[in-house]
Amino acid sequence: MLLLLVGSLALAQDPTDNIVVDAQTKRLLVAQDSIANLYDANRPSKAAFYSAVIPGLGQAYNGKYWKIPLVYGAIGGSIFAYITNDKEYDRLRTAFQIRLSGGTDDEFSNPDGTPIISNAGLERAQRTSQRNKELSLLITAAFYAIQIIDANVDGHLSQFDVDRDLSFKPYLDYNQSASGTSYGFALSYTF
Repeated sequence: MLLLLVGSLALAQDPTDNIVVDAQTKRLLVAQDSIANLYDANRPSKAAFYSAVIPGLGQAYNGKYWKIPLVYGAIGGSIFAYITNDKEYDRLRTAFQIRLSGGTDDEFSNPDGTPIISNAGLERAQRTSQRNKELSLLITAAFYAIQIIDANVDGHLSQFDVDRDLSFKPYLDYNQSASGTSYGFALSYTF
C-alpha cells in the first residue's frame, strides 16, 4: 500500500524543466526533446492514397522500389489480356454478324465460301472470348486493389521496430537445491 501511495505522488517530469532564460539576451529558450518521434500516423493512408492515384507510387513512398515492376507487370499483363480478348471478341462477333446476314466472306470461311468454323462454334467462341475479356477486367481491378492494400500494409509495418537483437541463448543453471545441473534456455526481447 505504501508503494502505491508513494508511486502516485511521484512526478516524472516538470513541464517547466525544458524552459531556460538566456542571461545575456533575456530571451526565453525552450529545449527540444532529444528523442525524435519516428511514428507517423498518416504514413499508411498517404501510401494508400498515392497508390490509388498512380499505381506503384505508394510502394515508392514506402521505399519498396523493387515492388514497382511487379505492380506494373501484374496490372499491365491483365490489361494486355483484356485488350487481346477484346480484339478476339470483335473478330468473332464481326464474323458471326456476316454469317447471320447471309454472307460467306468472313475470315473463318474458306475462299470458296465453306465455313471453317460453324455458326454454333462461332457463337461459343464469342461467348468464351467475352467471358475471358470480363475476367481479365476483374483481374485488373483485383491487382489494382491489391497494390493499394500492399502499400497501406507496408506503411503500417514499416513503422514497427524490427531490431536484430532478438536472441536465443542457451544457458546452464546450477540448482543448489537439486542434486545436479538442470538445463534450460532464455529468450531475450529488446523493446
